[in-house]
Amino acid sequence: MAGPRAPTVPDAPVAPWKRHIVLQLRQRDRTQKALFLELMPAYNRLLEKAQLLAQFSEKLQPEPSDVTPTTHQGPWEEESGPDSDQVPSPATLRVKWQEEEEGLRLVCGEMAYQVVEKSAALGTLESELEERQGRLAALEASAAQLKEARAGLAEQVEAWQALNAAQLATYDKLRKHAGLQEVALRRLEEEARDLLEKLVQRKARAAAERNVRNECRERVKQARVSQELKKAAKRTVSISENPNVLCDGVMEGAETVALATQPESLESEACEKWKRPFRSASATSLTLSRCVDVVKGLLDFKKRRGHSVGGAPEQRYQSIPVCMAARLPTRAQDVLDAHLSEVNAVRFGPNSSLLATGGADRLIHLWNVVGGRLEANQTLEGAGGSITSVDFDPSETLSGHTDKVTAAKFKLTRHQAVTGSRDRTVKEWDLGRAYCSRTINVLSYCNDVVCGDHVIISGHNDQKIRFWDSRGPRCTQVIPVQGRVTSLSLSHDQLHLLSCSRDDTLKVIDLRVSNIRQVFRADGFKCGSDWTKAVFSPDRSYALAGSWDGALYIWEVDTGKLESSLRGPHCAAVNAVAWCYSGSHVVSVDQGRKVVLWH
Repeated sequence: MAGPRAPTVPDAPVAPWKRHIVLQLRQRDRTQKALFLELMPAYNRLLEKAQLLAQFSEKLQPEPSDVTPTTHQGPWEEESGPDSDQVPSPATLRVKWQEEEEGLRLVCGEMAYQVVEKSAALGTLESELEERQGRLAALEASAAQLKEARAGLAEQVEAWQALNAAQLATYDKLRKHAGLQEVALRRLEEEARDLLEKLVQRKARAAAERNVRNECRERVKQARVSQELKKAAKRTVSISENPNVLCDGVMEGAETVALATQPESLESEACEKWKRPFRSASATSLTLSRCVDVVKGLLDFKKRRGHSVGGAPEQRYQSIPVCMAARLPTRAQDVLDAHLSEVNAVRFGPNSSLLATGGADRLIHLWNVVGGRLEANQTLEGAGGSITSVDFDPSETLSGHTDKVTAAKFKLTRHQAVTGSRDRTVKEWDLGRAYCSRTINVLSYCNDVVCGDHVIISGHNDQKIRFWDSRGPRCTQVIPVQGRVTSLSLSHDQLHLLSCSRDDTLKVIDLRVSNIRQVFRADGFKCGSDWTKAVFSPDRSYALAGSWDGALYIWEVDTGKLESSLRGPHCAAVNAVAWCYSGSHVVSVDQGRKVVLWH
């Protein structure tokens, strides 16, 4: 019985793993073949012995007529000694042959069972060999494909290396060109700075000349008025019992002085002043000193308004409600999804009944605060980017910044505004002429600005608060803080400044001594963005700010103690808060589009 065929070895050189598999298969074939080589001859010998025993059994069967036993010699005679004279009987021999035949049959059965098992194992091994040979063929085909793919990838690698070398050469050329361009850019920047300095100097000279001309014009006007007053003082005024006649005469004199541009209220007040009855003739004559005092009072009044004599009257702010004691908010009265995306800014109007919100959707929504609810008023469109700061005044579009505008505030006079931007400039604007009257260059971009009487305060990303004199060109003071400044809030008395920074603290700065008076911290309070806004209460008793977890934190300014923390509708970081001028309501806005009115 032949063993399994050994796999044919091709003439071509094979891989080590293939050679190892072939050697293992050959070793297994030799082992199994050796076992069967010993088994099959033994099985053949047993069959021959069985046939021989069967023949002997047939010969030993006695015939019925035979009485005399025949003497046979066979291999069993070896058991008896050579000197034995006794011959075993046929029955005894038959019994022995039957026992031996039964033993041989048992042995043959066991050997046949082993043969069957070995045949089954051989079939299993042959099927496994065939399976492995199939797998080997598949692996050889896969190896051939991988070799082809490797060759293709090697070609691609060579192509990419050539392309990389070309790009590297191009990069070197571009880097050299970029170096030359940087040198040219620095030269142009220096020229631009020189031109800017010259332009600023020229504007300063033009402003000085304009101021000189205005002063000369004012002196001429004052001299003319003084001369006319002297003439009027020398004129004799007749006394009349009728107060109307006296008033008419005084009004004629006022017309000769050419003060028709003063407000009607002042004229009526002056008329009422002159209508009082006089008791003596000496009181009826208007002395020179009295006329000069009255006209000086009128001139001083107009100068306080910001205009010279004969100028148009200036617009003034509406009356702002006075807050004697702010009330702490305790609960949310109204919650709205006000914008299409996050809300960045919120501001109350001067009368506390109008609210403005601005968001990343480039829209400004105006809301009426009615009965503890927010009612939509109107929507303002036209912004070119995300709204980060809002303030109340007649709107006008101003262009001048080269990057995102991060803060905008109106000055105390309505015809001026201040803006801060990420282009590292702070600009002053003349709203009457809609142009930039001054540009302040800073080292870091500005996050927020506030304005005083003659000072502009800006908070910057380089962890500094800078003070600028609106009448001078330079920075007057710098106060460092421990984090990027996110917002500034100036108290109504302009004596204290509240700053919020990314070190998760609020600081109160006393502007009289330029020193940090209080630092507010709280467990869980954390600024949620670079434009998180914090504000004073209208009476400057409390400081309010929103945290990244949607909570509002309120500190008492004098003691620095955390007064309360409010949680509720906000599920995202609070970007800005506002406290109304009457002190009764607080509004907060967050990055999840919500506007919450607190009472």
